[in-house]
Amino acid sequence: MSLTTRIESLVLRVAQEFNDVRVKAGNLAQLTTTDKSSLVAAINELKAAVVASGAIDDTQVATTSTYSSSKIVTLLDTLKAEILGGADAAYDTLLEIQQLLQDGTSGLDALLTAVNHRVRFDAEQTLTATEQAQARSNIGAVAAADVGDTDTDFVAIFEGALL
Repeated sequence: MSLTTRIESLVLRVAQEFNDVRVKAGNLAQLTTTDKSSLVAAINELKAAVVASGAIDDTQVATTSTYSSSKIVTLLDTLKAEILGGADAAYDTLLEIQQLLQDGTSGLDALLTAVNHRVRFDAEQTLTATEQAQARSNIGAVAAADVGDTDTDFVAIFEGALL
């Protein structure tokens, strides 16, 4: 099966899903909210009711309330400090990198060697055919020659499949 045939099948399936979503959205008149003008309006009404409920309690952990945003930020800051373990700002992503750099250049050399054996996306790179095949295999890609006709008008196929 060619790539074009597979994409055409996908587009037809997506169109059917669009039709199913329209059916599943249902009749707005059946909403139990006061504002039935749209799903967005009903959700906004629900949000306003939740905000008005005042279920914020910074003193205890419970399933019927929540912490305030400032309490949550404080807890996250504490967790971040525990995870970083006091790493300097220049190394605060991984304490292990800081330790490797402080132990000498052997760790840095190993890290640079590993980085230099990676496929780059920020600059051009010259790879052998074997390296290219391995890179494609690692990410589940195919060669440009295997893709097929890229000029198929899938929008037209999609629009033709809509009700």
